[in-house]
Amino acid sequence: MGQDWLEHDSVRQLYSTADQALGYSISELCFNGPEEELKLTANQQPAILTTSYAIWEMIRAKLPRVAYFAGHSLGEYTALVAAGAVGFAEAVATVHERGSLMQQAVPSGEGAMAAVMRLDVEEIDKINEAVRAETKQEVVIANLNSPEQTVVSGHAGAVQIAMERYTEAGAARVVELPVSAPFHSPLMVPAADGLKPRLDGLTFSAPSVPVIANLTVEPYPADPAQHPLLLHAQIFNPVRWVETLEYFADHGVTHLLEVGPGKVLRMLSMKTVRQIKAFNIELVEERPKLDEWLAEAASAGVGGTA
Repeated sequence: MGQDWLEHDSVRQLYSTADQALGYSISELCFNGPEEELKLTANQQPAILTTSYAIWEMIRAKLPRVAYFAGHSLGEYTALVAAGAVGFAEAVATVHERGSLMQQAVPSGEGAMAAVMRLDVEEIDKINEAVRAETKQEVVIANLNSPEQTVVSGHAGAVQIAMERYTEAGAARVVELPVSAPFHSPLMVPAADGLKPRLDGLTFSAPSVPVIANLTVEPYPADPAQHPLLLHAQIFNPVRWVETLEYFADHGVTHLLEVGPGKVLRMLSMKTVRQIKAFNIELVEERPKLDEWLAEAASAGVGGTA
């Protein structure tokens, strides 16, 4: 992860800064694994943030004016760093603790998440409400990813019952996700409360570019004192990604760039706001295609991107 960008001194320095902030070598895990250790939530979160931000630093000079930043769950921290709202080293240490607390909040095997394909959100909510009433356990919407995909989260037993009912209600597909904890559910309140002292101790600034919050689907307020409140509540509330993409479309965004490992957000964009031209960059070898995408944006008269 990120290794092909190491030809740049600034990228090597960022990984070194991350290592120092964490007190262990996240760079070694990113470049050499083992994969099972890298996938641990406490390691995965700082690894993704570091790699995403390193790639951003390498490409940002090419871009037109950025209109908005946003990130899906963990990615919101990367967005805040890119917008100058919080320091990189502070953010890396914070998401490491965030990942540890999220993993510890629910004993292994007691929580679960599932992706529900092509079932109306109102129907999912109705089923969840009935299952909660019957089981006295939690099952809630965790991620509103696209019009075709909604992710639920909660106690394993309640999620299993709900999965059967989604299928009975006409869902095209229901898949349990290979995750280590029930993220973005009320079961994450202990993790959020555990992280609160660190969030309160961070030095925030007003973002240089609007950052759209997962919690509110509105730009982070200019008052930095509000930022810890949003990041605290984000942990146990749903990621409203469909609304975030619609916010972009409603505010004139025509091009969207996903930076970092994977291309999930690009695919979600294509299924939600087809009029927005999305591109993702993860590897050095993708820079020529990025240049082509930017040239297309320039020819379309784009003054900014998200």
